Amino acid sequence: MRVVICGAGQVGYSIAAYLSREDNDVTVVDVKPQLISQINDELDVNAITGYASSPDVLNAAGAGDADLLIAVTQSDEVNMVACQIAHSLFGVPKKIARVREQSYLKPEWSNLFSRAHMPIDVIISPEVVVAQDIYQRLAVPGTTFVNILAHGLAHMIGVICEKDCPVLNTPVYQIHTLFPDLSFQILAIIRKNKPIIPDRTDHIEAGDEVFFIVDTRHLKRTMAVFGHEEKEARRIILAGGGNIGLGLAKLLRAKTKGVQIKMIERNLERARLLSQHLEDVTVLNGSSLDKAILEEASIETTETLVAITSDDESNILGSLLAKQYGCKRVITLVNNEAYSPLIGPLGVDAMVSPRSIIVSTIMQHVRRGRVKGLYNLRDGFAEVIEAQVSETSSIANTTIEDLSLPHEIIVGGVIRNETFMVPSPEMTIRAGDDLIMLAVRTQVQNVEKMFSVRVDLF
Repeated sequence: MRVVICGAGQVGYSIAAYLSREDNDVTVVDVKPQLISQINDELDVNAITGYASSPDVLNAAGAGDADLLIAVTQSDEVNMVACQIAHSLFGVPKKIARVREQSYLKPEWSNLFSRAHMPIDVIISPEVVVAQDIYQRLAVPGTTFVNILAHGLAHMIGVICEKDCPVLNTPVYQIHTLFPDLSFQILAIIRKNKPIIPDRTDHIEAGDEVFFIVDTRHLKRTMAVFGHEEKEARRIILAGGGNIGLGLAKLLRAKTKGVQIKMIERNLERARLLSQHLEDVTVLNGSSLDKAILEEASIETTETLVAITSDDESNILGSLLAKQYGCKRVITLVNNEAYSPLIGPLGVDAMVSPRSIIVSTIMQHVRRGRVKGLYNLRDGFAEVIEAQVSETSSIANTTIEDLSLPHEIIVGGVIRNETFMVPSPEMTIRAGDDLIMLAVRTQVQNVEKMFSVRVDLF
């Protein structure tokens, strides 16, 4: 597949790295020479300097032969124009654009992105997808990672197993034997920042981050298996009143009842604007690093603080201060992946990586065919893929055991007749089944082949 990526920032770089590892023909365009130089040095892709909204630049990037254009520059307008030019001048079949400005996304202007006007096939709003990700973590307290699978029938969960976890030092195969009435399966473990795909005899140690897939009906009971019985937070502080904070506050107001929300925003004008839009949210003007402001927000009785300013250091320090002053749990937004190894030891309960979330969202639309969902696990060491088995698929009418899958690929769940099932070796895969599978980065292409899905658009 030939792909043109407009924008060489964190998101553009990550997508280019993903696609180039899978032997796609990738060209990256960015106006900053230093970013282009870095990509040329570090990735096996083509990279050119220039404005992504320029027809000459897109032509030089090979847009005339491209199957896909992904526009993730820092400018919404450049992203939209690049998609328009890709469609009108070069006939690129699929266009994906990142659009931050919420006014473009209002329902009354939805016709803007129709095929007759500005034909963009997929619009990604970072603030929306990040706010939704944080909301899911708040809805399932005690988690480091949450993804809803199969239209809500299953959840993919990450948790830290503390010293009081009931299943410490228990082999993985025995854990399932101990709880035969619970439908869940352990897929991966992060131990001291190193990923492990466990076999039957591996066990869980204190401090491990465990990823498992579970029937939604058994979610709370399975969380207890791993030592987490936290109640959903009813008193929440949002430290940061940007678009993510505003979107999250609206989500909480719309989907929860009886939740007390307070917001801390440094900028006075923004704080006034937030108070107008969020009538039942207490908005405080100040810094989450200020003890007096935290005390005014009643930090000692707050169950969860969500640090979502645009500054990583402020988010981390504000989270640690909140814990020191009595807050039970903190969720911290961190853009710089270099900080991720520090999160656990520092005492931050969950880290939110906007880059990982956006890359996962975009890759869902890149992988075609019957792939319904795709989710990255911690720095992309593995992907969880949700895909449907077609009648012509090579794995239809085959037992799990006969697939002879390598250790790095796990069938985590089967959705059949609107029911989630943990697969057994003798289970036969049927056409129409949705399989939820984990594959390490090097095995993703093999999983796609199993479903007769190419990293392609045709």
